[in-house]
Amino acid sequence: MTIGTRINTWLNGREVGRDASGNIYYEDKRVRSFGPKGAPKRRWVIYPGEPESSAVPAEWHAWLHYTVDAPLVREGKPWVKPHQANMTGSPEGYRPAGHDYKGGARAAATGDYEAWTPGS
Repeated sequence: MTIGTRINTWLNGREVGRDASGNIYYEDKRVRSFGPKGAPKRRWVIYPGEPESSAVPAEWHAWLHYTVDAPLVREGKPWVKPHQANMTGSPEGYRPAGHDYKGGARAAATGDYEAWTPGS
């Protein structure tokens, strides 16, 4: 976080909440006196480490983008998995068996495939 962001957050921000990843969500303390009439208060997030937008869970994403007025409450359903950041393009990203980074060796074909030929 830059010093400017830290000072702006300290002077103008009101903490709205935190998520399980340690992200802290803020909105302006005061109503904006510029912009269109009735413009919403500005909202932002402070990340605990490197800024990574995919680390924002869906319930807070909806709030940040003014889809909802209050953060959504995640219900404790047994089928709901915890939020994970998008790891695509990083060493932790998914790579299937046979990928070049995993040695490039694929499993042998089993012979259960029959190729289609036209007119047959």
